Amino acid sequence: MCVDEALEGLVRSNGGLALLRGHRVVLLSNLESIKGKVALLSGGGSGHEPAHAGYIGVGMLSGAVAGAVFASPPPGSVLAAILTLWKGGASGVLLIVKNYTGDRLNFGIAVEQARTQGVHVDMVIVADDCAFAQPSKAGRRGLCGTVFIHKIAGALAEKGCPLDEIVARMNEATKNIGTLGVSLSPCSVPGCLPSFQLPPGEMELGLGIHGESGIKRSKVASADEVVKTIISHMTDSSNKSHLSLKSGDKVVLCVNNLGALSCLEIAVVSKVAVHCLEERGVLVVRVMSGSFMTSLEMAGMSLSLMKVDEEMLRLIFTWMRLQSFVYSQKESNYDRYITSSTQWSGDGDCGSTHALVANAIQEWLHTSRIPGNFGQLLAELALLVQQSMGGTSGALYCLFLSAAAPHLKQNCDGAAWAKALHAGTEAMKRYGGAEPGDRTMLDALCPAVEELMKLSTAVPPDGHIAILQSAVEKADLGAEATRNLTARAGRASYVASEHLTQPDPGAVAVAAILKAILNALKA
Repeated sequence: MCVDEALEGLVRSNGGLALLRGHRVVLLSNLESIKGKVALLSGGGSGHEPAHAGYIGVGMLSGAVAGAVFASPPPGSVLAAILTLWKGGASGVLLIVKNYTGDRLNFGIAVEQARTQGVHVDMVIVADDCAFAQPSKAGRRGLCGTVFIHKIAGALAEKGCPLDEIVARMNEATKNIGTLGVSLSPCSVPGCLPSFQLPPGEMELGLGIHGESGIKRSKVASADEVVKTIISHMTDSSNKSHLSLKSGDKVVLCVNNLGALSCLEIAVVSKVAVHCLEERGVLVVRVMSGSFMTSLEMAGMSLSLMKVDEEMLRLIFTWMRLQSFVYSQKESNYDRYITSSTQWSGDGDCGSTHALVANAIQEWLHTSRIPGNFGQLLAELALLVQQSMGGTSGALYCLFLSAAAPHLKQNCDGAAWAKALHAGTEAMKRYGGAEPGDRTMLDALCPAVEELMKLSTAVPPDGHIAILQSAVEKADLGAEATRNLTARAGRASYVASEHLTQPDPGAVAVAAILKAILNALKA
C-alpha cells in the first residue's frame, strides 16, 4: 500500500529514522538519545503529512504511528512502539493524541495494555478546534495546534523533566491553543468521492482535516476578509470553543497550508494574519508558515494561535529539528456500499477499515487453527481486529469482543451468549462515550443485542435462528433510523445536519455483519 511505501521512502531519505518491523511505526534510529528521558509518541491516520512522522527528531517526537488514510492506527502498533521506546531506556512514554474518537480509543487501549506490563506511560489529548459554538459530545477536534504540543513537550523531555510534570504542563498548555480553517475545495480519501461539494466561487469555514464539512459556507472573499472572519470567530466569547484573546497578549501564529495552496498564497495569508492580530493589540512574537498538518490535496489553510509567556516561547523554539515531507496517497479495494455512505457522514475510512479486517479474517480462516472454545475464538478475533483494522470501528469491535470473550470460556449456552453480548455493548458505551440515539453503530447494535438477550430465556419453536433473524431485522431498522438522528458522537458530530442525509456507515456495517452471520448459519 502507498502508506507503507511512503514510510519506507521517508526512512530511506532520513538517516536518523528507522521503521519498526511489522508495523507502520517510525522511530528514531538511535534510541540512545532518549535513555533516561521521557519519549514522545504521536500518530494517527495518514494523509496529514508532515504530521506526524515528519516531527521525529531531537527535542521533538521519538516516534510516530501511522494508520491508513484518515484512519486511526491499530492499538497493537501503538503498543509495539511504546514497548520499543520503553525497552530502549526511556524513563517514561508520553502519547500526544488528537481528539478524535478512534485515536482516543486505539491509543487508550495501548496505554492500558502497556501499563499492565509495567510501563510508565500517559496520554495528552489535544482539542484545539474553535469552529463549534456548542461542541458536540465528542468535544473539540484536534487540529494543527497539536504541533505546538509536540514541540513544547519535546523541549521539556530534552531538559529531563519527568513524565508527570510534562503531562501537567501540556494539559495546561492545550487550554491556550486555538485553530480554525477555511477551504476552497474538499479533500477526498483516495478512491472515494469528496465528502462534500463546493460550488465554484464558494468557500467553507471550520471544516475538519478528514474532509468533514464545516460550519459556514460563503462566497470567496479577499485574504483580508477571510482572515478577519477566522480570527473573529476564533475569539468570539459567545462561542464556547473560542480562544480567549485580549490586547497585550503574546501569541505564536501558525499559518498552515492544508495541502494545495501555493507558497505565494500562504505568504499573503501570513502577512494579513499578523496585521489583523496587531490591529487588535495582540503581539505576534513568532510566525510559523508552511505545511504542518495537511489534508491531502485540500485547497485551504488554517490559523493556529497559542498564547505564550517568555518561558513557553523558549520551549517552542529550542531543539527544533524536523524531518518534514509530503507524499501522495492512493488506495483501492473499498467496499462500495459502506464507503459510499461514509461520504455524507464526515468519515471517509469506514469502508476501507472494514475491508481490511474482512481480508484479514479470510486469511486467518485459511491459515490458522480455529479454536474450539468460543471464548478463545472471540479473544483471538479481538486481537486480529486490533492488529488489522484500525480506526474508531476497529477499537470498538476490539472492546466488544474482548469484553464478551470471558463469558464464553466455560459455557456457550444461550444465557452465556446473552451475558457476553451485553458485556460487549456495555464496554463500547463505557469507553467510547456514545449511547443509542447518538447516530453511531450502537443504534444498530444495541437493538439487535436486546433482541438476542432472548437467548437467555425460552427459545421459540423455530430455534435460535429465529431470534438471530429478528435481531438482524432490528439492526437494519436501527441503521436506517440513523438517517433522521442528530449526530452527537464520532466524526459525524462535527458535520452540519443538512449534510447527513444517509444512514450512519458504522450502523450500516453492523447490520451487514449480523446479516452475514445469519446467512452463514443458515447455509
